[in-house]
Amino acid sequence: MTDAIDLSGKRKKSRLKIISLASALTLACAGTIGAAAAVPASAAATTSYSGTLADSAQWIAQVPAAWNGTVLLYSHGFGPLTAADAPSPGSGAQLLAQGYALVGSSYDVNGSWWALDTAVSDQFGSLAAFLAASGLHPQRTLAVGTSMGGLINSLLDQESYGRVQGAVTFCGLVAGGVDLNNYQLNAEYAMTELLPGAAGVPIRDYASMAAGSNAGAELSAAVSSAQSTAAGQARIALSAALLNETDWTTGATPPAAGDYAGQELQEEEMLTSGQLSFIESGRYMISLAEGGDSGYNLGVDYGALIRESPYYGQIKALYKAAGLNLGADIATLDEHESYAPEGNSLYRTQATSVNTGRLQVPELDVHTVSDQLAPVPFEATYSERVALAGSSPLLRQVYVNAIGHCNFTDADMVAAIDAMNNVVAVRHWTPGVTVTALNDAANALDPALGGGNFTTDRPNPLVVQDGLDR
Repeated sequence: MTDAIDLSGKRKKSRLKIISLASALTLACAGTIGAAAAVPASAAATTSYSGTLADSAQWIAQVPAAWNGTVLLYSHGFGPLTAADAPSPGSGAQLLAQGYALVGSSYDVNGSWWALDTAVSDQFGSLAAFLAASGLHPQRTLAVGTSMGGLINSLLDQESYGRVQGAVTFCGLVAGGVDLNNYQLNAEYAMTELLPGAAGVPIRDYASMAAGSNAGAELSAAVSSAQSTAAGQARIALSAALLNETDWTTGATPPAAGDYAGQELQEEEMLTSGQLSFIESGRYMISLAEGGDSGYNLGVDYGALIRESPYYGQIKALYKAAGLNLGADIATLDEHESYAPEGNSLYRTQATSVNTGRLQVPELDVHTVSDQLAPVPFEATYSERVALAGSSPLLRQVYVNAIGHCNFTDADMVAAIDAMNNVVAVRHWTPGVTVTALNDAANALDPALGGGNFTTDRPNPLVVQDGLDR
């Protein structure tokens, strides 16, 4: 028995590698629409369009000669505000070859890279501008997004009102900006309290992206120095748990469940890989967009958070081996809490950067099982929110057995988009969204696209304080 879907969201019964942190998230508005230009692209047998919205957002689009009736509205990830219409060059070329039309925007080019204040209106505005310029009347429009664009994609879904009929989200920050700011702050705070080399390192309120990056580099150096002692290793593991960090950084398979030292070594490698510099420079951009830093830890029960972590057993074992008192370190964290949301930044972040979970159209989420920048627990937290909103019949989540943020093959992405296109066409979830079917579909594509590596996973929710977005 499959689940039939109508656009009201009601349910009816019927018959490996780590990629560059900077490039990973970069991946590659209502109002008067600026002039749109149609430029034939003969080499690719497509017609290209571009234009400018009233808020200066730039949009681009491509229509293949043999259009299949589906438009893909692509939301790009955190990074320079440059228009993009596909998750990657390889996936874009394949999607055009299969007949999809592609459209996407830069978001407001005068804003922060954390473009959540205008992104939804910019995306819908770009779609409207493209359809007006091209004269197309799509049978289906699918929203597709990566990373920060995955969060945008969840907002497009909940605000679709007939403008899109399905969504495919890759490596999405789907738990939202409040949880993102809070769990990152928790981890960085633990480092500054427990790692001697991190004492005094600023963890927010930066004057520039460069200042944030420099602070991240100082934290990374402190982690590297702490790795030389058993006490340091235990405290690194605690910090990594608060960061919802993966324990799989290199190798064909993750460390064994009881290999606590091996897990910690992989966590340390991830924390010293440039991750912290990227996180802190990004924190500057989020605070710039929201008028201050929304992160807070006043009143947080760090003991409760650590006990909720799937790495609690590892932390206890490493503390015991180092002769440390875990309770004393938790008391230190609880005693020195001092961070509060700045101004109305928490309200703004909730308003722009947190979804409700009330879906209007079917959504397929795809995540790597080991993602250092959008940890896979984002999916479990999002699933809980969708369930509370009564929209679970509209959400499916699948996973790819790979290390790295947005580290999908082109075949992974095309197969997932094709599966959702079929779901929307027949108006019910199909066997095509299963792990086996997705792998078969990915492997049937040109081998140059990389094949499929879909797998099952059961991630835990984020370890983070209950935000007002819950």
